Amino acid sequence: MQTLDLPWTEKYRPQSLSEVIGQKLIVERMKAFVKSGNFPNMIFAGSAGIGKTTCAIALAKDLYKGQLEGALLELNASDARGIDVIRGAVKEFAKTISIAGVPLKIIFLDEADALTPDAQHALRRTMEKFSAETRFILSANYASKIIEPIQSRCVVFRFKPLTEEDMKEYIQRIAKGEGLEIDNKVIDALIYVADGDLRKLTNVLQSAALQNKKITESAVYDVASRARPKEIVSMLKYALEGTFAKARDELDVLMLKDGLSAEDILTQCYREAQNLNIDELAKLRIIIDLGECNFRIVEGANERIQLEAMLAHLALISKEKPGA
Repeated sequence: MQTLDLPWTEKYRPQSLSEVIGQKLIVERMKAFVKSGNFPNMIFAGSAGIGKTTCAIALAKDLYKGQLEGALLELNASDARGIDVIRGAVKEFAKTISIAGVPLKIIFLDEADALTPDAQHALRRTMEKFSAETRFILSANYASKIIEPIQSRCVVFRFKPLTEEDMKEYIQRIAKGEGLEIDNKVIDALIYVADGDLRKLTNVLQSAALQNKKITESAVYDVASRARPKEIVSMLKYALEGTFAKARDELDVLMLKDGLSAEDILTQCYREAQNLNIDELAKLRIIIDLGECNFRIVEGANERIQLEAMLAHLALISKEKPGA
């Protein structure tokens, strides 16, 4: 029977702390924990795809020398977010005796900020009761959503966004391992569409590689369903120049031809507005309009009408007389 290859997100996941990309200060602290054989309860906080889960698993693999059975319980709290999972799977695992060389067990709760308040209070009591033999690692995109009693029992490690150099190194490692042809423009496109999320970058790269081993810039944007920066800049510039019809034509291409959602377009407009070669007042007006448009769309307004209204407002501003 033919077996399928692992997704690249798993295939190229670091197997030890020494292989973790970026987060150097945190990795050094984790290595010190491994050396001592002991560590406190921890919260890994930061945006998606920057290494929180990878660091937790790598810590466990280094600590237990790869023998994770019976020593590590990994749960995704967004899938099982109620009090029952804390009273059931978590509590039962915390009760067991570790058979690993290190007399500590690790319970890793991914996306712990999705736990309900009741579940978090139950978790707090479990952490207190089994503090001698069990350590908890909680991963969260928003640490503020974890109740204060749990935060006070943990050391909070805040993961920083990966640098472009870190991401380039990772892309080149995959390209070498998979025999891909990638140039600098493709690397820049991958970094742009990933927006700091290494997991997303990996999935986009793998999807593009399924079509051709020679990756093109166009393939990256098509797979990621993202517009090229120049297309967004062109639309904004037409609006700022007062040429509403041309700005609307660019919007047609983005929404109808490229199939982008309003949220995708607004996000990219926000990113590109920072880099436009225009005066600061014009940038401020763009950002204010983007915020208003985003709010109305989130509240349920028609996406197309709101985006056109935003472009129309920018075009009207451009026609105002100085000092009016």
